[in-house]
Amino acid sequence: MIIRYYAYPRPVAMAAVQVVMAFALFFYAMGWPGSIYVVSVLIGLCYGAHWAIVPAAVSELFGLKSFGALYNFLTLASPAGSLIFSGVIASGIYDYQAKQQHEHRIQSSGLGLGVPLVVKDDFLTCYGSICYSLTMGIMSGLCIIAFILSMIVVHRTKRVYAQLYGKPLA
Repeated sequence: MIIRYYAYPRPVAMAAVQVVMAFALFFYAMGWPGSIYVVSVLIGLCYGAHWAIVPAAVSELFGLKSFGALYNFLTLASPAGSLIFSGVIASGIYDYQAKQQHEHRIQSSGLGLGVPLVVKDDFLTCYGSICYSLTMGIMSGLCIIAFILSMIVVHRTKRVYAQLYGKPLA
């Protein structure tokens, strides 16, 4: 309705979703108590909105002739991003923080007895909000970059949407 009535490009909605997602990820990175509940709802809504907006925007901008191939690339973006963020960035930062905490426990658990209370063969486990706060900060920053890129697309496609819906440019 808003797109047809005001001739706003769909990337405006994508940009709005990116801002909400950046806020939610930043909120989680702060590590405040109970933030996981708010973040779960906001991130779920943002992903759902993104999956509803992007295919429609792609079909409007590039047409339906090659929509199948473009949609396949869109669906490939989710697992590729998951591999990069979960498999490389988040796991690397988590392992680094867990190793730092493990070394700190070994150094501070001796209690002057000469024998550490923590065994060196313990599994590396990270405790606290520090484990994922840097990862969420990075993802929040990338959402801000996505917002900027979406606004560039908005600026470049405003005439296309004005022609599609017959509204004059403001």
